Amino acid sequence: MMISILFYLFASLAIIGSLFILLTEKIVYAAFSLLLILLSIAAIFVLAGSEFLAVTQIMVYAGGILILLIFGVLMTSKLRDGEILVPKSNKFWSIFLGGSFFVLLFFMISQVNFALLSWMQGADKAVGEGMITKLGTLLMSDYVLAFELAGIILLVALVAAALLAGERIKEGTK
Repeated sequence: MMISILFYLFASLAIIGSLFILLTEKIVYAAFSLLLILLSIAAIFVLAGSEFLAVTQIMVYAGGILILLIFGVLMTSKLRDGEILVPKSNKFWSIFLGGSFFVLLFFMISQVNFALLSWMQGADKAVGEGMITKLGTLLMSDYVLAFELAGIILLVALVAAALLAGERIKEGTK
């Protein structure tokens, strides 16, 4: 009962955040609304017993990609000396396409009988305690070199993006 209430709470937060993205004019507010959506989906993953997907959702999407998106928006807004706004003409199309996509997905999901899917029948046996612990141990022992190299490559990409954005700002002020 409590899990159902939490599921509907987090699903409502994700839907409210999606509607806010569709209706807002300020891109920075839309980016923070996307953060709310990503965290709500991570909470739904936790409720479903998929802790790895929840941690990946927070680390990769909310922690990495969304922060880079906000960084890019803030850097480009300084170039124009103002806020970046979405034109009002896009509201009709965004609501129309978002609503159409929602109706299509709702129809498709309501037609599926999840109990008959072969990969869902063995799902209870596949979920075990300590999956995150095993994965963390593997990442920090057998795959530590690949893990560290991926981190260094992402750090170099972030520094290069900041350097390129800084050069554009200097060129614009000359």
